[in-house]
Amino acid sequence: MSKTVSLLSALLCTFIWGTTFIAQDTGMDNIGPFTFNAVRFFVGFLAIVPLAFLFEVKKFKSEFKLDFKTFTVLSFLIGLSLFLGSALQQVALLYTDVANAAFFTIFYVPMVPIIIFLFKKKSIHWSVWPSVVLCLIGGYLLTNFHDATVRLGDTLVILGALFWSTHIIFTGMIISKYNTPLTIGAIQTLLVALFSFIIGSIYEEFVFKNILNEIDSILYAGILSGGFAFVLQIYAQRNIDPAPAAIIFSLEGVFATIAAWFLLNQILGINNILGCFFILGGVLLSQLLPIMKKQY
Repeated sequence: MSKTVSLLSALLCTFIWGTTFIAQDTGMDNIGPFTFNAVRFFVGFLAIVPLAFLFEVKKFKSEFKLDFKTFTVLSFLIGLSLFLGSALQQVALLYTDVANAAFFTIFYVPMVPIIIFLFKKKSIHWSVWPSVVLCLIGGYLLTNFHDATVRLGDTLVILGALFWSTHIIFTGMIISKYNTPLTIGAIQTLLVALFSFIIGSIYEEFVFKNILNEIDSILYAGILSGGFAFVLQIYAQRNIDPAPAAIIFSLEGVFATIAAWFLLNQILGINNILGCFFILGGVLLSQLLPIMKKQY
């Protein structure tokens, strides 16, 4: 039952991320990327922290007495990874088109098992590798990348994918030790907001009127994506290993494509539809084959 709830949490998290991509793209019409992320993640922090105090204060006090140093280090690492991943993705949207950004972001899918294999020396179920290939092919078809040109901003997206990978890996490590997803979510969103504010105050102007002009995008991206979606991710990874979790999260591209079709009236071509099926196939492969191996 817990595995099923985790899978549903991962799917809901991915759905929110996919639909938020539109808000991320439109939310920089009047403000810079670091200003957007600073306000977005601070809104997410404000949404989560009351729930963390309400449901996890007692658990926090009991669980962290023994190894508070490890919790602090891992919390900082997931906060830093989330800041770097989201910042690079947000800035890259200024220098490359959405098609390239969406395709290169999905590179975290192969990066996660490769990093785990190289640094943790942990065995990975063989189904992960064909699933990764299917997800990459699906991402290629979803974004119509063959019609786009490679730009310098794509380097930022690939680098960002590396930090999305480390965020997924560190999240798996911390949630396996401390079952406090709300507390972890509140800490990481606060760290991202602080880091973004520091960089934004140096290179951008915080104009309150301009921020208010983007309030709809900020609230959606902040409360749902910056806040609750990342808490759902943390909860999901309690029962799902990082490599298959990354494959499930690649459904973000599918949900983004469907949202663009539904909300922006963008046409779904045959390549886009095939891309959805390739990613769905990759996700199902990564989840079903390990179960079948246990049963037979």
